[in-house]
Amino acid sequence: MTVSSAGSPTTVRPYVGVVHTRRARGARELAEALLYLSPSLLLFAIFVFIPLGRTVYLSTFSTNPVGNPRTFIGLDWYGELLSSEPFRRSLQATFLLALYTVPAGIALALLLAILANRRLRGINVFRTFFSSTIAVSLAVAGTIWALLLNPGVGLLNYILGLVGIHGPDWLTGPNAAVLSVSLVTLWATLGFNTIVLVAGLQSIPEDLYESAKIDGAVGLTIFRHITVPMLSPSLFFLLVVNIIQVFQAFTQIHVLTRGGPVNATTALVYSIYLDAFVNFQFGYASAQALVLFLIILALTIFQFQVVERRVHYQ
Repeated sequence: MTVSSAGSPTTVRPYVGVVHTRRARGARELAEALLYLSPSLLLFAIFVFIPLGRTVYLSTFSTNPVGNPRTFIGLDWYGELLSSEPFRRSLQATFLLALYTVPAGIALALLLAILANRRLRGINVFRTFFSSTIAVSLAVAGTIWALLLNPGVGLLNYILGLVGIHGPDWLTGPNAAVLSVSLVTLWATLGFNTIVLVAGLQSIPEDLYESAKIDGAVGLTIFRHITVPMLSPSLFFLLVVNIIQVFQAFTQIHVLTRGGPVNATTALVYSIYLDAFVNFQFGYASAQALVLFLIILALTIFQFQVVERRVHYQ
């Protein structure tokens, strides 16, 4: 404490040395953390940050057929997207695919997970059977389903014909094609979804169920008030991941329909592929890629801000 000439105390000066010591320690800890993170940061820079910056850059240029910037056009590509009918159709196809796939996929996976979580004889065989789809690549799955859904010689229409039902043109009708791509996407994600939910169910303490049964709760009451709340972190995780996966759907569309018929299954990622590597409009494709990034980012933020409020963390 310092004293004035009149004898009255003045403000106590801070311990400058202590402050400098803490700052130096914090700087050392930050430098050490960055040193440990440098390999990951380098990989992110090479495969994420630099390509993202390049995409932003190309979206403001008209490019030549090999993708080199030619003429600066500013935000013209984005203005063209807003008035583009094919872009609106690709948005519609993407949202339809998500609508048909995500809720049904999570609900079916939940049903299978509940069955697989039972202590039954031979249940491991059942778990292996339904989770095997996680080991099948989308290219192989798309090829198998293309044979099954073939309108002329496909097994599915043959089975329907045995019971007197004329099967639809699964891959050549606009509405049926969207359902076909959704069916393949649902099948491909079912194994992963079920494994996550089985793990979530096995982490629920058994004493919660025993206490509920003692209190007289049965069936749907237990499922609604115990299983779903305790499983909500896993359900929320699958909701976020599945929406991102569906919005990035490409392989199954390329194998099954090539975006047809009449662009009914040309989702956003497939539209980006066509504009970039078929039409060689890399600037326009880059603008679409950024719009897709912003849509996924907005949906993810919405889920974390709104949906996560209903998630019950133990």
